[in-house]
Amino acid sequence: MTGLVLKSTGSHYEVLIENKKITARLRGKLRLISNKHTNPVAVGDWVELATDKNGDYLIVHVLERKNYIIRRSVNLSKQTHILASNIDLACLLVTPVFPETSFGFIDRFLVTCEAYSIPAILVFNKVDLFQGDMEELIANYEAVYQTIGYTTLRTSALNGTGLEILKNLLKDKVTLLSGHSGVGKSTLINAISPGLNLKTGDISEYHFKGKHTTTYAEMHPLSFGGFVIDTPGIKGFGLVEMQPEEIGDYFPEIFREKTNCRYNNCLHINEPECAVLKALSFGKISETRYQSYLAMLNDEENGPYRSSH
Repeated sequence: MTGLVLKSTGSHYEVLIENKKITARLRGKLRLISNKHTNPVAVGDWVELATDKNGDYLIVHVLERKNYIIRRSVNLSKQTHILASNIDLACLLVTPVFPETSFGFIDRFLVTCEAYSIPAILVFNKVDLFQGDMEELIANYEAVYQTIGYTTLRTSALNGTGLEILKNLLKDKVTLLSGHSGVGKSTLINAISPGLNLKTGDISEYHFKGKHTTTYAEMHPLSFGGFVIDTPGIKGFGLVEMQPEEIGDYFPEIFREKTNCRYNNCLHINEPECAVLKALSFGKISETRYQSYLAMLNDEENGPYRSSH
């Protein structure tokens, strides 16, 4: 039997087999296979199952993943935790205030998606709240990322802005949905797929903010086709398997310019004849993106960049 992992609670897994949800646990051998990741099975995995003598379901094999996205493990700094796998699209919900989604946070998300070959979009949510100067702030955000080539979208669950476009983007895909607590993830999912009835502003979502003691993602089927994976928090997201000289390759605009640098190993800080610094001076690379690049480059292994929102 083959099934799709919808949820993990650490010891048991909720698996979808032909439109039926069942509970399964790992066969002992499978638990011992991975010493690199803390979880050998992740949400989004396709798995093979068997039953034991009591008729209970066992996960006996994980099929090959097309991609996955990881973060540093909470308890074991040398290990990583797979947040989700087999992702078609990553969607970051952004609000300029209440809560603020900083440029640095957006860039860390996008760099991680680039590193794991996952297409990403930015959704500016709750736009009904942001008028006047705030609307201008959103326009500034959009200009930075649209120039690079990222898709951006404005949405509001309250007045319906962008909901049909969002549904078309998510239809028949497995979408990873991320964002700070308070950006309106559950409300937005309920607005496009009402039958899910996800709790909004619930205690668990609040609890994840800042503490990050639990990292269980959950996959929900969408009424119009596809799945959305809701991640409770992405503190310490990405940058786990990257070398300093690789980071610039995951900024598309830096990657485009670096072929014209004088030195192959240019880090674009103060090297002579650096095409990236030249592009920055001409406004072809945004200052906020370049500052994000420097922050990632200078990040210590367990420094503030990895551990803070």
